[in-house]
Amino acid sequence: MDYTKQEYLDYVQKKSPGSKLFRNMLVAFVVGGLICVVGQAFGEIYKAVFGLNEESVKTAVPITMVFLGALFTGLNLYHKLAKYAGAGTLVPITGFANAVVSPAIEFKREGYVLGVAAKMFTIAGPVLVYGINTSILLGLIFYAFGFGK
Repeated sequence: MDYTKQEYLDYVQKKSPGSKLFRNMLVAFVVGGLICVVGQAFGEIYKAVFGLNEESVKTAVPITMVFLGALFTGLNLYHKLAKYAGAGTLVPITGFANAVVSPAIEFKREGYVLGVAAKMFTIAGPVLVYGINTSILLGLIFYAFGFGK
């Protein structure tokens, strides 16, 4: 059976599931916001309960959020949340932890060197490479034009 291009597009449109774009954006926004609220709450707790200064809080909160992202990934909870919340779980710090831990867990059966160590940064590696190179390039541009003075 031969289809014209338009007939094929109509067929695909009819068979494709409807997009839940607004719902997906809303859920991603709410879940991403809640992850940020958790991070902010830890910051406030570190200040109020533990008496940490602002500089120490800026260190403690990311460490806590990376730990929680890795822990929830290891317990297979982050995957379940991501399945529901989609892009909302890509909040940079917990999403990064998930991107590092997921391949490490998946390739553990191949051993610690060729499995865990070699595959750990398959997803996060390019982000690190381009992030570091971009920051170096911008630093050089800022230095060349004297923006940091």
